Amino acid sequence: MNDAEGFLRVLGRACDEALTSDFWAITLPSELATAAALSPSMFAYFASLVLLEANVLFSEQKVADLLDATIQAPRSAIERHHLFPKNYLKSQGINEIRDTNQIANYALVEWGDNDWIADKAPFEYVPKYFDLLAKDTLIRMYYWHALPEGWEHMEYKVFLEHRRELMAQIVHEAYEKLSEDGHPSHVDDLPVPIDEIVTQGEGKTREFKSTMRINLHTRQADPKIELSFLKTIAGFLNSRGGTLVIGVADNGEPVGIEADGFPNEDKMVLHLDNLIRSRLGAQFGMYVHPRFEDYRGHRVLAVECWAARSPVYVKDGNTERFYIRAGASTSELLVSQVQEYIKQRFHG
Repeated sequence: MNDAEGFLRVLGRACDEALTSDFWAITLPSELATAAALSPSMFAYFASLVLLEANVLFSEQKVADLLDATIQAPRSAIERHHLFPKNYLKSQGINEIRDTNQIANYALVEWGDNDWIADKAPFEYVPKYFDLLAKDTLIRMYYWHALPEGWEHMEYKVFLEHRRELMAQIVHEAYEKLSEDGHPSHVDDLPVPIDEIVTQGEGKTREFKSTMRINLHTRQADPKIELSFLKTIAGFLNSRGGTLVIGVADNGEPVGIEADGFPNEDKMVLHLDNLIRSRLGAQFGMYVHPRFEDYRGHRVLAVECWAARSPVYVKDGNTERFYIRAGASTSELLVSQVQEYIKQRFHG
């Protein structure tokens, strides 16, 4: 090469040829399937956390700050933690270092958290942090640290496979951020006011419902009304997110949350949380953000739903149903359609 532009052109072409969609979806996850202490793929993932300005797992401290080599202390401020501790894995019959020290079993944590977690099983220590951290913090934590929803209850090898795929996505995003037109994901946009949502009318990311559980014709709680409510939330989670407004009719006229008969707003949110836990799964609660607002003299509930990172099914008796948003409505996919949609939406 005779000049910088020529060099960059060749380098860019080489990167484009090597870093194909198959590299991100297949090659990189495969390279992460190792226990090598000096794996380039592992360091690429840690570097990605720095580029994306990520916090340490379970912490408000930045990875970049705690990795600062100029900080001198008797003990490192940040440590590699086994998400599934070695002694816990040993109790499960998993003893080999090549299995326990898999890259996908490591996460960066502050040493105090590492000490507290010790040999606890994931399903023992994770709930503590669910109680301590806000929903928006949890969703960022799960995103940056490539944690599948419900991972603490997963079989170990299944967890490793899922996490490698998510780690590869984080490295991909960081790589894109290095380019001039890279756009990192943001999950902290300010919520849109209710009056603006209603003015826009129902659409792919907006839906209105008069009530959460009460049939306005019979004035009784109706399981069909609850199912309709839940399938809209699942449709948003399985698509690109959206906002469901309770207390507003389809035509935008206010009804108010009083029609649902809850004694207070806290009881209404508790009912919502219980529905999410029992019918969708507790792990998806972090993507559902309720808030109350005044709209044309009535109190209404806006349920803001963020796009989930794994498929969400609605329990309907003994059946699990899968919903997506299609235009301004929620549609149930046939069993024959679900796997292809999941492949494109969650693994594409």
